Amino acid sequence: MLNDNSRDLANHFLKLSRLGSTRSAMDVDDDDDLEDAPTELNTINSSGGFLLVSPDKLTVKYTTVNMHGHDVGVVQGNRPAPVKRLVYYFEINVKSAGAKGQIAIGFTCEGFKMRRQPGWEQNSYGYHGDDGLLYRGQAKGEAFGPTYTSGDTVGGGINYATQEFFFTKNGEVVGTTRKDVKGRLFPTVAVHSQNEEVTVNFGAAPFYFDLKAYESQERMKQQVAIENISLPPHLSYGPLYKLFKAFFDKLHHEACWNKLKCACMEDLYVRIVRSYLLHYGYEDTLNSLDLAGKSNVPPISLEQENVYNEDDLMYALSQRKVLRQLIRKGDIDAALGKLGEWYPEIVQDDKSATCFLLYCQKFIELVRKLSANIQVGELQEAVTYGRTKLANFFGLPGFEELVQDCVALLAYEQPQKSLVGYLLDDSQREVVADTVNAMILLRNPKATDPQVWLRSDLERLLRQLTASCLVKRQMEEDQGEAFHLHKVLNSSD
Repeated sequence: MLNDNSRDLANHFLKLSRLGSTRSAMDVDDDDDLEDAPTELNTINSSGGFLLVSPDKLTVKYTTVNMHGHDVGVVQGNRPAPVKRLVYYFEINVKSAGAKGQIAIGFTCEGFKMRRQPGWEQNSYGYHGDDGLLYRGQAKGEAFGPTYTSGDTVGGGINYATQEFFFTKNGEVVGTTRKDVKGRLFPTVAVHSQNEEVTVNFGAAPFYFDLKAYESQERMKQQVAIENISLPPHLSYGPLYKLFKAFFDKLHHEACWNKLKCACMEDLYVRIVRSYLLHYGYEDTLNSLDLAGKSNVPPISLEQENVYNEDDLMYALSQRKVLRQLIRKGDIDAALGKLGEWYPEIVQDDKSATCFLLYCQKFIELVRKLSANIQVGELQEAVTYGRTKLANFFGLPGFEELVQDCVALLAYEQPQKSLVGYLLDDSQREVVADTVNAMILLRNPKATDPQVWLRSDLERLLRQLTASCLVKRQMEEDQGEAFHLHKVLNSSD
């Protein structure tokens, strides 16, 4: 019979098996899509007596003669600038500089006085067209950039990675300034002399400024900054530094092999990859890696550094490889047969979480066959299997939701496009294969802590990296783009 450690481990993968249902329902990969960005000017909260806003709420014109410094026509965007991204940016096109060209672009807080230029009051910044000065919370400006007038396109942005505002003119960055304002900020434009007129682009049309190129450059700067970090000599060969540096070089650029200055770093990179392949039973890939990486350079001793114990991960490597291959091919019957032959204690309790996941996957494979070519006999086979195997788990806590999702596959003509279509993804086979792999590793007489077999060293490193990024983001009031590993790995930057 299985002990408590085995049950806990199997239940972990049982929960993991339904993560796909959340992704299918939301179909959202990052936080940016969940934040509403400004789309138009806010005509309700503006100095309406001095300006006229077009019906589309994207063009503003100063219609009177200004008599005082507080006769400014100011209008904010209808929403604050979103913060869960690398950069926020918007532009204005100066249709007419009017009598004096006292146009401004910038960012202001929610309670900003709507009859003052952005930058003249606290918690506001503004780049002004008539003098090219930057105003930062006071009426006295500072030298910043060129003036701008009719026909010019001027932009304002927030770089959340560097915590800076930046401004552009006709597609070129004019300058940057430190962002030391807390709270929500609204994109803001101002006009202050007769017949001044500007049109605002919140992103519905292409920007004059190449925002994508700017973002790529900023990400490259971050990468270079990370690579140039120097550590104290006594940390140079510590396990955390080794794993982090080797992984991070690879993570960001294929050219990392050219950046590795010494054979020891290459050896450490190979070791962390080996630990991953060993953990998951990829024996053939491991052999290819070893063959390709043969070297006359002696390996670094890791005896006292406890990065991973390779002997422990070699346990039942060939059997784990075979079982993973069978499950990835969808041959669940053969996998159950091999388990019964090699590790009967794992499948002895047919109501365990491990058996349940295997039974579910068998049912899913029958549905796969139905999706490819519906036959009455195959439909009956799937229904019968569901009744004899899955019905036993109805009503059992922790099992019922996945049972319902599996059975629901039969209700759709195209189940792969349904909310339960995640079950037909190859990733679901991987979850089952990982479950079996972990349960076998737990059979190792040297195994003491079941948590060790949940993830490889590489995955634990990735989790630490993700956690570090989240902490950094929290320290900056949840500003900046979220860390998404799949985006980093798929990036061509």
